[in-house]
Amino acid sequence: MTDPTQSTYVLDALAEVLKQRRHADAEDSYVASLHHKGLNKILEKVGEEATETVLAAKDAEHGNDQQRQALIAETADLWFHSLVMLSHLDLDHQCVLDELARRFGISGHDEKASRTQR
Repeated sequence: MTDPTQSTYVLDALAEVLKQRRHADAEDSYVASLHHKGLNKILEKVGEEATETVLAAKDAEHGNDQQRQALIAETADLWFHSLVMLSHLDLDHQCVLDELARRFGISGHDEKASRTQR
């Protein structure tokens, strides 16, 4: 298992890169090109990556190491594009981590039920 501080470092470093590239030249940066195209294009990419992740998970369920690695790669793409989405909306990955931390130790059924009461 990866050291949690290393995972946090990766997310923090990636967030900083996304922040820097948000206003870069769209010709020089994939992230800048996504931001330049706007939220709908970013959401399209999130949806595309989500679909690819679902399909890869189906293959990985009874698959070999290569198919399981493909699932990891697709999940990384999904997370990356989700981070771009958050960045575009001036939100930080830390907000998501804080929400997950808030839910830690709460029954999933109880947490889901509380959303309908908010």
